Amino acid sequence: MAVELSFSKEIANMMYATHGNPITNCLQCGTCSGTCPAAEFMDHTPRVMIGMIGADLKDEVLASNTYWTCASCYHCTVRCPAGIDIADMMYALKRYSMWKSRYKEDLIGPDFSEGFVKMIVNSGKSFEPILATTYLPKFSASQLVQEALTATGLVLKGKMPLLPKKIKRLKNFQRMVKRIIPLGGSS
Repeated sequence: MAVELSFSKEIANMMYATHGNPITNCLQCGTCSGTCPAAEFMDHTPRVMIGMIGADLKDEVLASNTYWTCASCYHCTVRCPAGIDIADMMYALKRYSMWKSRYKEDLIGPDFSEGFVKMIVNSGKSFEPILATTYLPKFSASQLVQEALTATGLVLKGKMPLLPKKIKRLKNFQRMVKRIIPLGGSS
């Protein structure tokens, strides 16, 4: 009979591959929160998030913007006295919320991440004009004009190609990626 894992165990299992210390080793010292440059924009600090995960407050964690706000600067990870890879925890929470389709509707991060992965799988490379379609609808008219001017300047200076390029042996790359990432209907 299959045993249903607690939320904290699910997150711990997702982080296992990084070989960092588990979040159960957290001292609740607050070093991560004190060094986080994005903490003021988060609804819960990294220290509070670790406590919430430990308390299996799944709904509250998944309703938070904290892991989507993370700047991925790794300052928290480097300074953690318990050796916890807190930045990896934030990535694990992003993956988990996307796999479970549990995130706030108004966030750009999930659409951007999904669009990025699909683009990489389909061509093997990033292509900014395609990726921009995930966040441009959230812009105001003046922001759209500024983006168009910037993109035009990049194209005219040869810094951004008009058409996406594909990598060699794309099918081999796609087979490899599909072994490690649950892609659903992409490609």
